[in-house]
Amino acid sequence: MGAGQTNMANRNDRRIEPSFDDPRDDAEDDVFSVREEDRVVPSRRKTTTKRKSSKARAPERGRGSRSRKRRGLFGIAGRLVYWCFVLAIWGGIAAAGIVIYYGAKMPSATTWAIPDRSPNIKIVGVDGRLIANRGMTGGEAVGLHEMSPYIPQAVMAIEDRRFYSHFGVDPIGLARAVSQRVIHGRFTQGGSTLTQQLAKNLFLTPDRTLERKVQEVLLALWLEQKHTKDQILEMYLNRVYFGSGSYGVEAASRRYFGKSARDVTLSEAALLAGLLKAPSRLSPARDPKASEARTQLVLAAMRDQGMIGEKELATAMSAPATRVASFWTGSENYVADRVMEELPGLIGEVRSDIVVDTTVDMTLQDLAEKSIRRLIDENGQKLNVSQGALVSIDNSGAVRAMVGGYDYSTSQFDRASEARRQPGSAFKPFVYLAAVEQGRTPDSIRNDAPIQIGKWTPENYNGKYFGRVTLKTALAKSLNSVAAQLAMEVGPAAVVEAAQRMGIESELQPNVSISLGTSEVTPLELTAAYVPFANGGYRPQVHIIQRVTAADGSVLYENTAGGGPRVISPEVVGMMNAMMTGAVEEGTAKKAAFAWPAAGKTGTSQNSRDAWFVGYTANLTTGVWFGNDDGKPMKRVTGGALPALAWHEFMVAAHEGVPVAALPGSWTSQGGAIPDMAVDDQPALDENSFPPAPEQPVQPRPVEAVGGFGAPQDQPSTASIRRPVPQADVGGPVQRRETSILDVLLGN
Repeated sequence: MGAGQTNMANRNDRRIEPSFDDPRDDAEDDVFSVREEDRVVPSRRKTTTKRKSSKARAPERGRGSRSRKRRGLFGIAGRLVYWCFVLAIWGGIAAAGIVIYYGAKMPSATTWAIPDRSPNIKIVGVDGRLIANRGMTGGEAVGLHEMSPYIPQAVMAIEDRRFYSHFGVDPIGLARAVSQRVIHGRFTQGGSTLTQQLAKNLFLTPDRTLERKVQEVLLALWLEQKHTKDQILEMYLNRVYFGSGSYGVEAASRRYFGKSARDVTLSEAALLAGLLKAPSRLSPARDPKASEARTQLVLAAMRDQGMIGEKELATAMSAPATRVASFWTGSENYVADRVMEELPGLIGEVRSDIVVDTTVDMTLQDLAEKSIRRLIDENGQKLNVSQGALVSIDNSGAVRAMVGGYDYSTSQFDRASEARRQPGSAFKPFVYLAAVEQGRTPDSIRNDAPIQIGKWTPENYNGKYFGRVTLKTALAKSLNSVAAQLAMEVGPAAVVEAAQRMGIESELQPNVSISLGTSEVTPLELTAAYVPFANGGYRPQVHIIQRVTAADGSVLYENTAGGGPRVISPEVVGMMNAMMTGAVEEGTAKKAAFAWPAAGKTGTSQNSRDAWFVGYTANLTTGVWFGNDDGKPMKRVTGGALPALAWHEFMVAAHEGVPVAALPGSWTSQGGAIPDMAVDDQPALDENSFPPAPEQPVQPRPVEAVGGFGAPQDQPSTASIRRPVPQADVGGPVQRRETSILDVLLGN
């Protein structure tokens, strides 16, 4: 007991503390201890413990840190996915709200319809050759199966490579465009599909607003639902803007290549597709280098997408760069402009595609343009001449060729139908016509000598006079004094009436100076006024439009007018042609002569500001003018020089292969003397430099219609022209008047 008690006492005296951090002694396995994981409440007491050796703890620390890192990364990723999902939901709700809001502002989808394409006016010549396309589009619509297959391929390659696979909106393309925006800080690639672009062109304004973009997407989805892919692509290609005023592939092909979209090559199709990014800036008419660089980019895109092979790429890359004029060029555009001016008066407002058949022969048109341009190119600087015009009209009044200037691309002003210039001596045939109708003949004699009319003394060219001459010689040699005498004899009013009866429509001043062509006229009307000399005495309706048809073939207008009224008698026609052949055979227009019987008259205005030759055969009447727009004098250019040369060149080609025909009418000379002298045109004097001579009244007398060229027997008389008609041997005998003082003095 004592020993046991002693041991118990000793055991109670020594307190045993549990150890948690000290290494466990194998010898003390039976000692009570508590491990960390056995604690219910962690101890907050700070203890100082020995660290385990680095070799023992390192593996445990590495496993714990990797576990914690994995748990942290997964947590961040999870939170990111979560918030992206939340944002996507809210973004979708916001987008839906925007779509609903802007969609509600649009008309009901049941009322949506493709707007009609702006009508095209196709203007063609007598041989069916295209002259021009006019209207908002500038070209006719071409079916997808009709145009060159390279065109749609090139457009899809550079604008919308997934066109046939998307539903109107291309999410991949849109995402790519956004990523490029983030990377480059700007949009380097477009995200709009061809369907979206078509929707914008058809329905929307070009404003860059959120509302317009939303509406564009909605309309694109509607287009995809209502139309096939081919229909959408065809509509797009026929309406999109290609620069330089060209809407649609046909207009652009005509503008840049001078041919139809049906015949476009691979390199040309790539050029057209490249224009769509910036039509005005990339147009070859503005920047050929930029256009070429863009073309090669399109070709590379086509190769990358397997549309063309390496060989085709190399061939297209080596094609010469396209060079085009800055504006439409070619004299046929003067014809097109004239057609567009006359069209509203014939059919009213154009509401659908139409075809206008003109009377113009494009072969003759090309000949006329080349002749005018060649003569100016060769003589422009030497003779100080910069412009020319040519008009050719057949006996029915149909305009066969009309050149309004040297180059349409530099000046669209039509000098053939709009420019009024002094005709000079080219106006004298109307003076002689009035004289013949009052009883004179080509054999009538006048004294070519200096005369004075009031304060005016008309002079011949170079001051030369030739005494007694016949009227035929006087007209052939263009003697001014004789023309002035005749104007005094018949009266200026009779001269004005004769000119207007023949076809002159401009205002004419009824004074003696009109005998030398001081009143201004246009080349078109002066040429038209010579046509009755060529067709036997009838004034036809001058026209350039023969027929207008709609796209379905229905005829909207057709020129059915026959021959016009007779305005001069057959005998007068014979006498006038006898006199006017002299100008070509032996007078001032010798350079115009060719294998056909021809007649005409030259004209030169004061100081050679204007030079004319108007001549005719039994087939064509053609007038030519040369001068300067600013009225500056040329260097001694007369009507017998450049105008006669151009007339000769044109008429020789125009009559090739045509059977020779004599001029209408006949007259036999009674033996008047014709001196062998050459006198050039006397420049016309300014009508304001002298007082007008007293006018001699002309008693009007209606002339009965006589059957002949294109004129039915019941054709109304010249009284229908609503101008006084002088005496002529139509419907009655010729009445000779000798009331002039000069008649008495000269014994006529």
